[in-house]
Amino acid sequence: MQIPSHLQNSRTGQAMPNSAGHLLSTLRTFKMAESKTVLEVMDIQKSFGSSRILEHINLDLKAGEFVSFLGPSGCGKTTLLRIIAGLEQPDYGKVIKQQIDITHFNTAKRKCGIVFQNYALFPNLTVAENIAFGLHKKHWSAQEIQFRINELLNLIELPNIAEKYPNQLSGGQQQRVALARAIAPNPDVLLLDEPLSALDALVRLNLRQKIRTIQCQLNLPAIMVTHDQEEALSISDRVAVMNKGVIEQLDTPHNIYYKPQTRFVAQFIGSMNFIQTVAVDTHCLKMNEQSFIEFPHLSFAQDEHYEISFRPENVKLVAENEPSTEYLNLAVHIVNTEFLGAKRRLFCVVQNQDQADDNMLQVDVDHQHMAVVQDAMYLQVPIRDLHVFDSRGHARC
Repeated sequence: MQIPSHLQNSRTGQAMPNSAGHLLSTLRTFKMAESKTVLEVMDIQKSFGSSRILEHINLDLKAGEFVSFLGPSGCGKTTLLRIIAGLEQPDYGKVIKQQIDITHFNTAKRKCGIVFQNYALFPNLTVAENIAFGLHKKHWSAQEIQFRINELLNLIELPNIAEKYPNQLSGGQQQRVALARAIAPNPDVLLLDEPLSALDALVRLNLRQKIRTIQCQLNLPAIMVTHDQEEALSISDRVAVMNKGVIEQLDTPHNIYYKPQTRFVAQFIGSMNFIQTVAVDTHCLKMNEQSFIEFPHLSFAQDEHYEISFRPENVKLVAENEPSTEYLNLAVHIVNTEFLGAKRRLFCVVQNQDQADDNMLQVDVDHQHMAVVQDAMYLQVPIRDLHVFDSRGHARC
């Protein structure tokens, strides 16, 4: 059977990439400069009563790109997605899709497929009827609709559940059906509102890769809201880290993790150690009376306060002090350990400091090095792995 011409999706009509090529595509660094912009959010602002939820939000979405909105509860990420979907109206600003202002379009006219956290399947309809729900309004024939249903059930790898009802499916299967229903009408953009948060860990892991695989196969631009860092970093081309209604950083997962632009991003993503310092001259920070660190490539305001930070995996523990201009060196006491599977996390404090939570430093070591760990050791961090933040929380390096 031939796919009818108006059902021919340029995305699904393409030959499936081989597994090696597809793997490379999911791991690609997105070449944004070479891609067409399909969606723009321009200076969006939104308040509920006296609470400002979104402040001057600007971002774009490229063709085929997967962007995640990541942040703590209440940061505004779901409200922003709802404004893009047409479920909320902004107080100010515009939503532009394919160079058309859709800010005041209703949801149906925006051609956005939406997948909700709670699946939102109709319990009285079969899987096939749920998938076909939005297709009747497009005036497709019964044969065309049936072909589309079969095509999508094969795409989500559940070809034999067409006549089942939602309550006969697992949570992961229901979410796959919700995904199939969202992409059935060939939307221009796919919007996912915490699609995996109601699922257990193993199902989440498998389904997030399935979502990414399908999104890549269809070359369908997508935005996902999530509070799960691993979820966002593992499948996104870019991540918008949000906090208190603003985007702190919109960047690749690599840069979000290794090059945080604000203290919030550094603290929110993964684990990060922070040490308070004060500038003693234009290139030197003092941690305590015995510990100084030089940054020849930076310029500091004397007597101003700065924070240096580093990740637990960048730390090396040694038994004896080995002074070097290439490393941060600190004498520490080990106060506690945690088992993390392939490694252990050590909690330590700098000598002559109390054991308050604010002073606790984290260090990751593999099990073979635990045999040489003593109560008192020296911590070494390469200067290149240090981050410096000023008193406003802005990155200096």
